[in-house]
Amino acid sequence: MTDKGQQKRQMKSAARLYAVQALFQMEVSGQTVEAVTREFETHRLGATYDEGEFAEGDVDHFRAVVGAAVNWQAKIDQMTDRALVAAWPIDRIDPVLRALFRAAGAELVDMATPPKVTITEYVDVAKAFFPEGKEPKFVNAVLDHMAREAKPGAF
Repeated sequence: MTDKGQQKRQMKSAARLYAVQALFQMEVSGQTVEAVTREFETHRLGATYDEGEFAEGDVDHFRAVVGAAVNWQAKIDQMTDRALVAAWPIDRIDPVLRALFRAAGAELVDMATPPKVTITEYVDVAKAFFPEGKEPKFVNAVLDHMAREAKPGAF
């Protein structure tokens, strides 16, 4: 892969991580999608602070994921519920995982990202949030189920 292609891929990966953070922030703070996306675009995607530099994110991909997650939230949450065991409805799972499933669900429901890419990317996001836990395997299983429902012909 060319350096430019690699850089574009890294920027999309960063955008996915930021999208999960933004969706989490919206849920816990009650902020609007407009307020949160404006904050992330102004203060996080590629910003540099004394504490360090934030990875540069693909702003268009960030906006697309967050927007689709908000627009399709009911459908995505229903898909997630079906992928979870009956004992664990979506409102009982960790809010970070809920945000992650919504971001990934947005790509599965409303974007052209291949399902295998979506699953791999969001399992990597889960590893960033839960480096020592079992959550990445859980995320893989749930997203595989969601992908088969959202894009059955892709497998």
